[in-house]
This record gives sequence, C-alpha cells and structure tokens, in this order.
Amino acid sequence: MTVAVTANDESGSCVRQVSLSPRLGEPKLLDQKSPVMKPVRARGKFLFAGEQKFLVRGVTYGPFAARADGVEYPAPPAVAWDFNLMKQNGINAIRVYSVPPRWLLDVAARVGLRVMVGLPWAQHVNFLDEPGLPEAIVESVRNGVRRCAGHPAVLCYVVGNEIPAGIVRWLGKKRVERFIAKLYRVVKAEDPQALCTYVNFPTTEFLELPFLDLFCFNVYLESKEKLEAYLARLQSLAGDKPLLMTEIGLDSRRNGEQEQGRNLAWQVQSTFEGGSAGIFVFSWTDEWHRGGCEIDDWNFGLTRRDRSPKPALAAVRHAFSETPFASSVAWPKISVVVCTYNGRRTLWECFEYLRRVNYPDFEVIVVDDGSTDGGADDAAAYGYRLIRTKNAGLSAARNTGLNAAKGEIVAYLDDDAYPDSDWLKYLALSFLQGDYVGVGGPNIPPPGDGWIADCVTNSPGGPIHVLLSDREAEHIPGCNMAFRKAALLAVGGFDERFRTAGDDVDICWSLQQRGGKLGFSPAAVVWHHRRNSVRRYWKQQKGYGRAEALLEQKWPEKYNAAGHVSWAGRVYGNGFFTVVRGAGRIYGGPWGTAPFQRLYQPVPGTLSGLVLMPEWHLIVALLSLLTGLGMSWKPLFLAGPPLLAAFSLPLIHAIASSLNVRFPDAPKNRFLALCSRVVVAGLHLLQPIARLVGRLRWGLTPWRRTNKASLSIPRERSLITWSETWCSPQQRLHELEAALKAQDAVVHRGGDFDDWDLEVRGGLLGSARLKMVAEEHGQGKQLVRLRISPRHRWIGFAFTVILASLAIAAGRASAWVASETLLTLAILPLLLSLRDCSMAVGLTRNVNKDHGFQDGRALFHERPVGVRLTTTAPICFQNVRD
Repeated sequence: MTVAVTANDESGSCVRQVSLSPRLGEPKLLDQKSPVMKPVRARGKFLFAGEQKFLVRGVTYGPFAARADGVEYPAPPAVAWDFNLMKQNGINAIRVYSVPPRWLLDVAARVGLRVMVGLPWAQHVNFLDEPGLPEAIVESVRNGVRRCAGHPAVLCYVVGNEIPAGIVRWLGKKRVERFIAKLYRVVKAEDPQALCTYVNFPTTEFLELPFLDLFCFNVYLESKEKLEAYLARLQSLAGDKPLLMTEIGLDSRRNGEQEQGRNLAWQVQSTFEGGSAGIFVFSWTDEWHRGGCEIDDWNFGLTRRDRSPKPALAAVRHAFSETPFASSVAWPKISVVVCTYNGRRTLWECFEYLRRVNYPDFEVIVVDDGSTDGGADDAAAYGYRLIRTKNAGLSAARNTGLNAAKGEIVAYLDDDAYPDSDWLKYLALSFLQGDYVGVGGPNIPPPGDGWIADCVTNSPGGPIHVLLSDREAEHIPGCNMAFRKAALLAVGGFDERFRTAGDDVDICWSLQQRGGKLGFSPAAVVWHHRRNSVRRYWKQQKGYGRAEALLEQKWPEKYNAAGHVSWAGRVYGNGFFTVVRGAGRIYGGPWGTAPFQRLYQPVPGTLSGLVLMPEWHLIVALLSLLTGLGMSWKPLFLAGPPLLAAFSLPLIHAIASSLNVRFPDAPKNRFLALCSRVVVAGLHLLQPIARLVGRLRWGLTPWRRTNKASLSIPRERSLITWSETWCSPQQRLHELEAALKAQDAVVHRGGDFDDWDLEVRGGLLGSARLKMVAEEHGQGKQLVRLRISPRHRWIGFAFTVILASLAIAAGRASAWVASETLLTLAILPLLLSLRDCSMAVGLTRNVNKDHGFQDGRALFHERPVGVRLTTTAPICFQNVRD
C-alpha cells in the first residue's frame, strides 16, 4: 500500500490529510482544516464534547513493531490511511497502548478521531517492592502525559491496564489501589482538565477506585445473555460514573470471519443498550505485536494485516450507525408528567431539557398543584399540556396526570429535575426487554448549584434507589420513575395521604404486593437539584420523617419494632459511609484462579446502624439525664463515659464521612474545601435529628402501639376447635395469618429453626407467639389446638433490673431525687412490655375466637358427658382459601 503523503513528524514536517474514495485502494489527497475538537468531559453516566453527548465508537490500534527510530507505530502515511478508513466506517476514537508521538495526535485531530492514551509501565512484575521501580513508574507516567498534555485529540489517559490478579494478590489490594491513585494525581498535576482512568478486567473486579473519571473494563464474553448480565453488574459498580468498554472482540482465526462479524454486531448493540458511554473493539487490524514479537495466531482485527476489510468491519460500521438504539425498535407512547408547586426557579430548565428529549412519541403533562409563583405559565409556549388544580398535594397531582395521560407508560419527573436526551428511550427499552410494571433510573446532582448543594449531595437523606439485583429494584425514587399506566390504575393510583413525600415508596410497595416487578435502567439519567440551603435541607428531612410515620401506619409489616424499614436490597446513595464495618471478602477461587473475582461487602453492623438512627439521640438524652442526676447521687457520674461515647460516635461518623466525600465541583481553594467538609459533617449530625422531629411529631415512636386491640392478661393461653372436615395445618396457618393482618396486626412467620409458627408484634418490648397442632381422629376429623405465649423482650427487663438496682442503691444513700427518678424510669419499660404483650395476646385470642376457636378448658367443661365434641364453627377460613 503506497500513499504519496507527508505528515507531521517530530521534526515538524507539514501534514496533508489522506481521504479514501468509496473504492478501497484509490486514495485522494484533500487540503482541509482540522475539525474543531471541543474537550471531552465526564458528566454523570456519559461523556460530552461541549454540550453534545459523545458516544465512543472506537477501535484499539496497536501495539505495533518498533520502527528503526524506535516509534511503535506505522509510518505517518500508513497511519493517515488507517485513520481515514476508520472515519469512513463510523469510528470516532482509537485506543493506543503506548504514548503516541505528537504527529499521530495531529493526524487524529485532522481526521476527527479522539485518542485514548495508554501510559505503559511494568505492571506484570512486583512493581512496588523492587527498589526504585515505583519512582521510575511515576516518572515515566509524568513524562508520557507531558508529551501529550493539552492536545485536543486526547480523549483520556490510562494509568494502567489489567494488572494481573496474582500480582494484586501478592502486593495486596489496598497497596495497589493507593499506587493507582498516586498515578492518577500525577496525571492531573500535568494535565488538570484531562480525563484519567484505569482499565480493569473481571479477574481484578474487586479493585475499588472511586476517584477515577471513567469506569473502564475489558470484557470478552461470547454469550449475549452473559454479556448483558455482566454489563448490568458493571453499571452497579460504576455508580454515577460513565462505563466504557475498552476491549471487546472475537478471534476470527478460531471462529471464522462471518461469526466474528455477527458476534461483534450484537456485542456493540448490547453494550450501548446497556447504557455504556462507549466501546472499543479489539482491534483495528490483525497486525499486532507484544514484547517485541508478532502475534500471528490471533486474528482479532476488523481488517487483515494488509488492511483489507473483513466482514466484521461492515458489521461494526452498521452497529455503530445505529447506536445507542437500533432503528427497528417499536417505541411505545409515553406520557411525561411534571407535578409542580411553586417551582419557578427550576421549572424552566425542566421544560427546556424535555424539549431536547430524543423520543418519537411522547407527550408532556404539567400539573400545577395550586402554585402562586406563575412558574407553570410557560408550559403552553413549549407545547405542553397544562392542568391547574387546587393545592391537594403531590400524590393528588400525580393522579391527575395519570388520569390525563394518553400513553401506555407514564413517566414522572420532578420540577427540580431535568432529563438526559435519551432518558425516555432507556426507560422504554427496559419495559420492552423485561416484564416490569415500573422502571427507574439514577438521579444525579448537576454541576454549578453551589457549594451548599454540593454538601447536601454528600449528606444522608437524598433520593436513593434500592436494588434487589443489578437489574431489579425494590424501590425507585419519585424524581425519576415510570410505570405502566394499567398497573397504576390497578392499584388505585397514588395514595393521596402522602402530600409531599413517601408516595414513591408507597406505590412501589403496592405494585410489588400485587406481584409486580420493578426494573432499574442505569442510563435513564435525570439531573436532580439538591437543596441549596441548610434551612431547606432541614425542612425536607422533617418531611421525610413525617412520611416515614405515615408509611408505617399503612405498611406496619414493613417496619421493625423500632420503627425502621428493613430493605431486602442494597441501598445506593450518598451518606451511608460507616466507620465500623468489615473489610469485605474477595472471592478469588482456588489459588486465586477464578476468572471473575468479586468483592463481597458485609452488611453494616448493629453499632453502625444504631449510630445512623434518629433514636440514637434518645439514648444520648437518657444518658444525659443519668449523668445530670449525678448531682444528687455521685455514682451516676459513671454514666459520663458512656454519654461521651454515645455523643462521640455520631461525631466520629460525621467527620469520617466528610473526609470521604467527593464534591461534584471541586472547591476553589483549601479554605472553601475545609468549610465544605465542616458543613457535610454538620449535615450528617443534623439529618437524624430532623428525621426524629418529624417521626415523633407524627407518632412514629419506639413506644408506639402497633394496633388498637383490647388488652388481655399476658399469660399463656390454649384454644381448641373441633373439625368434621380435614384441613392441613399449613392452610389453617395461612388463613389465620391473613385474618390477623386484616386486623392491622404485624405478623411474622417462624423460621426454619423456630419451634413456633406465627408471631404477632405488640410493640417494641413485647409480642405473642402462636403454635398450632392438629390431632387426627380418623375419617378426616381433627382436633386443632393453638397455644398463645406472650414474649417479653429481654432488653426491657434488663433496663428495669439495672435502673431498679440503681434506684435502690440511691435510696439507701438517701439520694431521694435520684432514687425516685430512677425508679420511675425502671417502671416504664416494664409497663411498656406488659402493655405490648397484653395487646398482642388479646388481638391473637380475639381473632381466633372470631373464627371458631374456644378456650380449651371451657369447651371441655361445658359439654355434657357422653356427647361428642363438635362445633358449628367454620372448618377453614373461606375468605382466604377462595
């Protein structure tokens, strides 16, 4: 292949761009200016060149054999030829594995290609323990960045690629992570505006590198289902960072060129549909060198060694032309509902970005819930439908939009949020590919909201999603959620008691109660403004506390005895850093040989959970009271150290959290950075108090009554019933459980190792347990026995014993103020325990009596001698069985 062209080399020769005519082998020379290349930046889950989303459609280039001058790339004419052929086939980026000469970046810029610059170093050896080697690596990386710094063609820098799992295992995970972080800082020092990443692979998936700008992975999977499942996992690991697949491919030598093309076509399609920011196909050509030797037994290239195209090149070109979505998708009609109440400050932004949404068939319905600021007046100017109502709350507004919607899918967007251009397509694709009744996506704080908003972003209490798996959700937040209209109507829409918050949790639970599944699309991004003042944050968190109280009233079975939700899935969001946590365990397989090595994080411990609870402050208050009573009786000053510990733990947690945050907009100076971290620590302390205020004001207290049943003496009771028709004990227990729940009882089933069947919660300190046995008397006749046993929780008695002992000791010392106060405090948990057990026993006894069970002794005592034991009570509870 001969091309009469000169190119910019290290001596500064001029460049003339090579362009290919439609027929290969007929190059033409064109004199034209380089296209203007705006710097690429990471924003949320995607890359942007200016305001334009930049989807990476790339190929890897090299490594090649070194020429006589030591350059590991073909001659400039051949590079220009390659780059123009790439551009002709829809490729917009290349990945190189060694620092390119400046002239190569110039040629790439003239053609319009971005370059992912590899910074190679000896990562296959024991690089941290060899004397002088870490310093040499750092200097090599620094020099490589200096050679490319500021060039418009640079997409990003790669500070490492696939450090072998054995090396990581030998050196230790933390040491390797710290060294990669050090290299990242070196790159940022030399080229502050450039993106920087590390390319990982499944064998060292466990590496935690949250500081990187991009989340990059090399993955070779030849099964469509396995690749899509692993992409979903990688999205979960990437969080709010862009996911870039930096190597995918198939060897045509072993699989054939036609199969290579077919395989790459669906790999490209699946990668982009999975929400990735881009992909690099390995590789551009079969020509490939490693360690100074040509690799001739692998043919991964889209072109052969002589640059003649394989079928894979046409397949990839077609796949790239249809990214991120295939043109054949039949998109369903979607109704976007924006509910607003005095949201003028941000509503215009929501309207503007909705106009930029790339979706063929959608409508926008704006529901003005009695606003007084006129913010919704501009809806008609954008072509949106405006519905005005009296102020009735968020759930009522959502129902108004639901009833007016014409689409089969209804998507909800808050008035302080705005969507990504492909938001609706990613949501719709999840509906089309899965049997979901609802789908949500991430909500990411936009840059530029101010440093207080950045602090709120890194504090607890923000809108979060809870995932049961990488693709199925347990909860999706209300600022970014979509549902099938029919599913919403089937559950009666949104419960209008939730006026400001809690509506999203309620609707998710309602749909799941009917057997519906919720999905999560990691690329269905909305940008959601956080509160930009401490006062507004306080008000929001108090509202969340109120919503928790309302939810507990409707869904008591979802809450534990202390009044907190126990999520089955994993909670994703900021503000959940815990000081007291396990180190996690890495699954490495036998001798560290597993191809997919994962990090399994332990569930946060009890102490960590307690520190984060609002009720922790009640413990602090109790210890403060005991310490204060030390003025009356000096031994109570011994409560001072526990008080100090109880006060210090939230403070330590807040400080540690503030030191681990990453701000969307880096503070401009050290003083502002310090102020930001102080505010984050303060918000971590403030948030549980605000929630506690809201919870207590609306009745969600640890000492609340969980039902309104009449009290019954908390002692063990036996009930029986005679049945002329056989019914299995399991069926009876199912029906009994349903009958108890119909009376708003909180019922738990016994586990595999429990010797009881059902437990009815009475409150924090007491419950009743039920055990059933059925005696078989032949011909299908049964005598069914129930035993109801009160269960007093040990913690209540422990408090009573400890406080009563202290009261007696104080009384013997004539410290009557302390003695009387301690005695009062000692009686309270005892009374609460008796009350809780009495309610639980009374409710369980009454429900069973309503369904034909009678007191065992009374039934046997009242029947005449010789009369057969029988009853006209129902045999099985038909309301449940039917």
